Amino acid sequence: MTGDARALAPRTLVVWVPDWPVVALSRDGDDPLEASLPIAIFAKGAVVACSSAARAEGVRRGQRRRDAQARCPHLEVVDDDPVRDHRAFAPLIAAVEEAAPGVQVIQPGLLTLRAKGPARFYGGEASAATVLAGTVAAHGIDDVRVAVADGAFTAEQAARRGTRASDPVRIVPLGAAGAFLSPLPVAVLDDDTVSLFARLGVQTLGAVAELGPDRLGERFGARGERLYALASGHDPRPVQARTPPPELHREVVFEPPVSLADQIAFGLRVPAEQFTGRLGDQGLVCTELRVVLTGEHGERSERVWLHPDAFDAAAIVDRVRWQLAEQGASGRRGGGAGGGGGSGLRGGAGLRSAVTSVRIEPEGVDAAAHHTARLFGSGPEERVHHALSRVQAMLGHQGGAHPRDRRRAVARRAAAAGSVGGSAQRGSRGRGQRGSGAGRRSAVARQPARASSHDRVRRGSAGRGARRRRRHGGRRRAGRSHRRAGVDHSRSRRGAGAATAGRRPVGGALARRRAGVGCHARPPRAPLSDRRRRPGRVAPRLRGGRLDGRGEV
Repeated sequence: MTGDARALAPRTLVVWVPDWPVVALSRDGDDPLEASLPIAIFAKGAVVACSSAARAEGVRRGQRRRDAQARCPHLEVVDDDPVRDHRAFAPLIAAVEEAAPGVQVIQPGLLTLRAKGPARFYGGEASAATVLAGTVAAHGIDDVRVAVADGAFTAEQAARRGTRASDPVRIVPLGAAGAFLSPLPVAVLDDDTVSLFARLGVQTLGAVAELGPDRLGERFGARGERLYALASGHDPRPVQARTPPPELHREVVFEPPVSLADQIAFGLRVPAEQFTGRLGDQGLVCTELRVVLTGEHGERSERVWLHPDAFDAAAIVDRVRWQLAEQGASGRRGGGAGGGGGSGLRGGAGLRSAVTSVRIEPEGVDAAAHHTARLFGSGPEERVHHALSRVQAMLGHQGGAHPRDRRRAVARRAAAAGSVGGSAQRGSRGRGQRGSGAGRRSAVARQPARASSHDRVRRGSAGRGARRRRRHGGRRRAGRSHRRAGVDHSRSRRGAGAATAGRRPVGGALARRRAGVGCHARPPRAPLSDRRRRPGRVAPRLRGGRLDGRGEV
């Protein structure tokens, strides 16, 4: 290869993690799947990645779901999630950048960088490849492949097809890219013209390179010239190093591990303020927050929290508390015991031991200009939001979700307040009083008076009279005033006039009336006949007269 060709194809180093979507799935979430299971990742109904166990059963990339499940009936079907893949790959990118800067991410699980700098620093291309492979493996990745060749395309194919798990490093000598690519099938080009090459009888990259750049350019234009450069090992694409994003996440490590939610929340206050401050320096606010709790035995609890406006430091601490409370509730359901003064973190799903680290990172951000306060406030909406936020902070994110839950929460708080108040009253008694007798007397005095059977009968008759009055349009306002005044309606309406019904008897007259004796006692009137009770009809002898003093229709 000439000097010009070598200039167009710089030495490139590629780090590749096979089946990265499956690896990311096994490293993400509270209860991830084991990578040793037969797993297939599907996008648009086709397999985009599968585990080694599924590959042993005959599952391949590009298969439809029906064909894949026919070959492996116990296949674990998972939908493709690019966000999950990028999120799980981010720590590995940061680790590689610490060892060798200038990284370009082609896709999750595959990255490239210029080989010249790491080779000089580590004493050769093979040494640099070995160091980078060990850096990625230190993060718990069992299978890492590294290759160095002329151009990114050749190095990628060398990592994919020239390495094994037992031999993860491949170095393609300088100028031998064309010879290495020549026997590879034309399908590795991943272009729309692959089917046309197959119909023309062109099966390998060497056959494509033999067509020459002129013939391919005449047939396919600029795309044909690019295909020739790839097939012949003259990939002209340089490595475009990314600019590392700002460190917006925060992680708090507890040494020794902590099992009390109050201690965890106290240790997170300052990092939460630093987290919001870093976002503010970038002109951003966090609208979706990811909280990752790591236990002493390696278990994880991961959740994404949303906010209607933007997270501040207090809201972040509240979300961590709620997530710890969920773990404590699951621990109590699973039979675990938590420490006093905080939520228990043992048992059930999620955390089963003390917390060693808490990581908060922004899952979704927005421009801070969209969340600035108005000049004169937002009026009732802002007050309602603050009130509901305070209630939610007291009850938790699940409190008040159902009326039954709200009643139970209010009953628990009322019972707690009553017990505290009762103990305070008992403690404030004089020394000469006996707690048992005085307590019973005060309890009896606080009980409401019970109505007698005679009063309940009279209330029932008054209720029937009220229904008749509503049917026939009686004097409702007078009836309401009588009820507020405590008048015995069953007697005042049937025997007394309007003036007498308005007065409230006092003293002995009230007692004799209730007892049914004395001068004020009147015998009950005979019940009205069905003819007189008929709605909308007035008795002939009462038609045209006053009804409020003579009785009801």
